[in-house]
Amino acid sequence: MDKKDFYYDLPEELIAQDPLEKRSNSKMMVLDKKSGDVTHRHFYDIKEYLHPGDCLVINNTKVIPARLLGEREGTGAKVELLLLKRKTDDVWETLVKPGKKARIGTKLSFGNGLLKAEVIDIVEEGNRLVQFSYDGIFEEILDELGQMPLPPYITHQLQDKNRYQTVYAKYDGSAAAPTAGLHFTEELLQEIRDMGVSIAEVTLHVGLGTFRPVKVDNVLEHHMHSEFFQITQEAADIINETKRNGHRVISVGTTSTRTLESAAEEDGTLQEKSGWTDIFIYPGYKFRVIDGLITNFHLPESTLVMLVSALAGREHVLAAYEEAVKEKYRFFSFGDAMLIADVNES
Repeated sequence: MDKKDFYYDLPEELIAQDPLEKRSNSKMMVLDKKSGDVTHRHFYDIKEYLHPGDCLVINNTKVIPARLLGEREGTGAKVELLLLKRKTDDVWETLVKPGKKARIGTKLSFGNGLLKAEVIDIVEEGNRLVQFSYDGIFEEILDELGQMPLPPYITHQLQDKNRYQTVYAKYDGSAAAPTAGLHFTEELLQEIRDMGVSIAEVTLHVGLGTFRPVKVDNVLEHHMHSEFFQITQEAADIINETKRNGHRVISVGTTSTRTLESAAEEDGTLQEKSGWTDIFIYPGYKFRVIDGLITNFHLPESTLVMLVSALAGREHVLAAYEEAVKEKYRFFSFGDAMLIADVNES
């Protein structure tokens, strides 16, 4: 399987730079995963495609303001630090720019010394382990000094931090948003519940590896990043009951999908579980849990396009993306949505 098999041509002007004023006003392409037929709707129409007894699975992770701008102590040279994974209370795995001068022992300062850091180790892919020192509560200092770590293809400044956060975000830990969930409002979620659709919450803390390009030609040689996930017994019970009753499980986003498929037993059942997953889903994969997917439009040749292609078929997905380009859908994190499901299934 070659990565170029998942290429499509995307004009740069279709990359969404800003969120829409109202979350649920985004366009939504509905892709029938069996026939490949597409329908053009808006996200607030999602209720028409859900049925009583269905279950939506959402990822309740919360993006931390993980981008810190500061300077190297002694030289005053500008430095950017991106928090990736918390190792212990005050030790984090980070990405430092410029990296070459961030040697072990290098000391960094942020917010005029409000937060200090020392590079204590260099780990895989050149990431730096740093030890923070500060007075007070780390999360409060980070909230004051940190910026949202927007993807590299977004060049505009985000005016409201909450717009890169789902309305149901609960647990700090992500370096990127589970963007399929950005389309939901609290009102829309309540309307969906009132229809008799269950909502199960899982957690997967999204790492920056989600934006890492596939650099090898042979897709099977690509090494996936690992991310922490957690499924509660309550969520497992809701999903198991949905499946047992013959209804559909529709995951909101590729992160929810990867969580469910990582944790599922061979027969598709779930139980309380947490751990790290580096699951790589590409065409040929047999889904154990999900029946449908709400997602955004993903980068050409990315692992996320491959995941979507595993669910709906590569030809169907690429034809749908071509249609989305023609119809000037907005792409990527702040872009429009896609629902992939057996549209006529009840």
